[in-house]
Amino acid sequence: MNTNRILGFVIFNLMLTFCNAQNIKETKTRDQSSSKIEVLDFHTTHRCVTCNAIEANTKYTLENYFAKELKSGKITFHVVNVDEVENEKLAEKFQASGTSLFLNIIKDGKEKQVDLTDFAFMYGKNKEKFSSKLKSKIDKEISNL
Repeated sequence: MNTNRILGFVIFNLMLTFCNAQNIKETKTRDQSSSKIEVLDFHTTHRCVTCNAIEANTKYTLENYFAKELKSGKITFHVVNVDEVENEKLAEKFQASGTSLFLNIIKDGKEKQVDLTDFAFMYGKNKEKFSSKLKSKIDKEISNL
């Protein structure tokens, strides 16, 4: 393996991290008239079992516990391939370079991102725990809208 190539990749990612140090946790949103939660499941073209399970379990949770909110638009679900050029800016906004799960809470014209990536990988292949914990996290955020 070429160590210069690996070192270059590490330095590049560190530079991206430092350049994006202006925390994007809260920014103005385009549609300031509605409060909602966007659930974003980022992934790459080539996906592992856990990555696929995260998407499936997120869909399951939303459809079984938040069907009314999905129908009304209070909650939206987006599956985003970070390898596709048209998704580049969105992936950059969330600093998602691979599989990542986020809640984007939009309230009073501001956005707040909640990174659930660690949680998603920890429970991704356990449908019951994943669903229970994701439901709890969304319930908490939706009650604050």
